[in-house]
Amino acid sequence: MQSPAEAAVAADTNQISNAVRVGIDVGGTFTHAIALDARSLAILGKVKVPTTHRAKEGVARGIVEALQKLLSETKIESSRVTFIAHSTTQATNALLEGDVAKVGILAMGSGANAWLIKQTTNLKVVEVAKGKFIEIHHHFIDTANGELSLLVNAALDTLLAKGVEAIAISEGFSVDNPAHEEAALKIARERGLLATAGTEVSQLYGLKVRTRTAVINASMLPKMLDSANMTEQSVRQAGIKAPIMIMRSDGGVMDIEAMRKKPIMTMLSGPAAGVAAATMFLRISDGVFLEVGGTSTDISTIKDGRALVKSGEIGGNKVYMRTLDVRTLGVAGGSMFRLKGDKLVDVGPRSAHIAGLGYASFATLASDTELTIKTVQPLKKDPDDYLAFATAGSTDASICLTPTCAANVLDLVPKDNCAVGNLESINLAMSKLAARLGVDNKTAAAEMQKMAAAKCIPTVKAMLKEYKLDPELVTLIGGGGGAAAIVPSVAKEMNMQYTIAEYADVISAIGVAMALIRETVERQIINPTKEDILKIRADAAAAIERMGADQSTVEVHLEIDGRTNTLRATAYGASSSTTNAQERQELSEEAKLELAAASMRTEKSSVIIAAQTSTFTVYSAEVKHGKFFGLLSEKTRGYRVLDKGGSIRLQSQSGLAVQTTAATAEQVIVKLIDENSSWGDAGKVIPGILLLVGAKIIDLAGLLDGDQVVAVARTELENVHSEQLLIVLAKINS
Repeated sequence: MQSPAEAAVAADTNQISNAVRVGIDVGGTFTHAIALDARSLAILGKVKVPTTHRAKEGVARGIVEALQKLLSETKIESSRVTFIAHSTTQATNALLEGDVAKVGILAMGSGANAWLIKQTTNLKVVEVAKGKFIEIHHHFIDTANGELSLLVNAALDTLLAKGVEAIAISEGFSVDNPAHEEAALKIARERGLLATAGTEVSQLYGLKVRTRTAVINASMLPKMLDSANMTEQSVRQAGIKAPIMIMRSDGGVMDIEAMRKKPIMTMLSGPAAGVAAATMFLRISDGVFLEVGGTSTDISTIKDGRALVKSGEIGGNKVYMRTLDVRTLGVAGGSMFRLKGDKLVDVGPRSAHIAGLGYASFATLASDTELTIKTVQPLKKDPDDYLAFATAGSTDASICLTPTCAANVLDLVPKDNCAVGNLESINLAMSKLAARLGVDNKTAAAEMQKMAAAKCIPTVKAMLKEYKLDPELVTLIGGGGGAAAIVPSVAKEMNMQYTIAEYADVISAIGVAMALIRETVERQIINPTKEDILKIRADAAAAIERMGADQSTVEVHLEIDGRTNTLRATAYGASSSTTNAQERQELSEEAKLELAAASMRTEKSSVIIAAQTSTFTVYSAEVKHGKFFGLLSEKTRGYRVLDKGGSIRLQSQSGLAVQTTAATAEQVIVKLIDENSSWGDAGKVIPGILLLVGAKIIDLAGLLDGDQVVAVARTELENVHSEQLLIVLAKINS
């Protein structure tokens, strides 16, 4: 008979083994929901419903409908759902449509700087999209002129009398002392007002930008809170007790309470979901992710297993928020081609969806169907030469050829992909176009594919150059329902490797289901000390633990931007309400060796195991790569880090790996830094140091000084047993 303790452990283990993660992704056309087994990541069910852009409740209605349909069709008990998250276009739509609240700025200051603070915070206009503005009313109080609570309440009365719906509180020098902002925020919220403060959205200096960020954040509060409340109510009514998470614009998730305070962080929530899947589900180390829909393609980059982020802009205005660097192009699986005479001249940005036309791929045409080429003007401002086809007996166009159709003709669409089309119908339409162009069907399809790829290639090249990604290490990853229509041809034209994601059509929903809780803390500090770095690291870790992250899974990436004197800590970790263990099938050592050799483009006999723990194996080989535009080449010692499942988690063309223990790791780090640093115009440049500890990859490459690296490493390892094996990696600057 089991003891009570043994029974409790067994029950807990059973709960974990049955745990389900639910992800809901709001797309432009459909809202997808997916259920994953939390341990094996097996897909238990997926559904889609139309995205409810125009519903009274906004996209929240579609989120609720998708969840209800998913639970109903999969028959998953609500008690098994231990993690639920969703992306949202609510914030983006609100800004694009100007559906934002009237905002009152409550500005504060005192002393000699009072006049300057008053002028700086008095934002006359904030544009959030072309021709869309936030209506703003400004009121300044001198905090030296009386009791703060009386001054704040009087200011709030004045602003409310002007019809404001949300309050943005901003004080000069509040980054150094936020007490007044916090007191005013408390007063406003106690009065039932929707309010935000500058220091609540950013700890960076720059009063005008911080105020602008607070104003935009406040303008979203009414719409976003309605959406959040409806979603939470429906999830709870479904019997799900797990915390509700929302996709952030930087690729992580935050809890619903954090979203209620900072809805601005949900900008680019949708594109972030796909990139989260690329890093978490597909385990891409270095790559360019192209999420291809029907109308547009979102392109983003991944380096060292992390999505790359940048400072955000809204309506052309700088704001203090971090977003994925996503670049959206008006070409995708459903883009229409333009035809002038007997020549194709362009593709996109108009798509079949917007034009109200069907794809030839998904039409069912008899072999003797008569088709007539038409040129159409989908919308009033569009050119009138978009290619379409009308069937016999009709003067109106009903179908068109798209990159998806061309990809099917060229056999670029995987057999189990959602983009697989009806070749008979496609070739019927393609033969009409080919005759007009004076070529055969495959030549016409190849020309169409090349034209679509050409729209993406400049952006991919720009991102490779900007982020110093080595094309030899980079994989193009295709996600979204239209991936096969674009990505293979881009890869062919650029002579790069590519892969179409498994479950590409729901890859964003998978990303939402797997995303880690994330928070970034930024402070501007000139020459930060070890204490400054450890403090910001602790603050970032504490922030995600408050949102439900399991302390044992927390990792913190530190970065120092010497140009702006910004110290940045990004913490991420798995929800404590579910397991972080992912039981992927383990590959044999021989299979992993083959993968590493193929990745390094060398023979297996040339590859050695440089270091190994129970989780990671570091393979090393001499690699040859080009310099100076291919005119010269050099040989370096490259490495690939593979996990037990065979995913390449890290890679470098030049680096060193040392297997050691927690007790001796510090000495190894010091030696690697001393022996592999270089000197340049900016002074000493140290190698990027990473630690592989258990299942964690601790990235210290963002730190600029050896003492800082050692201090953070010491903190990371303080709870690790002295005899535990770990690996120290050094990325060498070549």
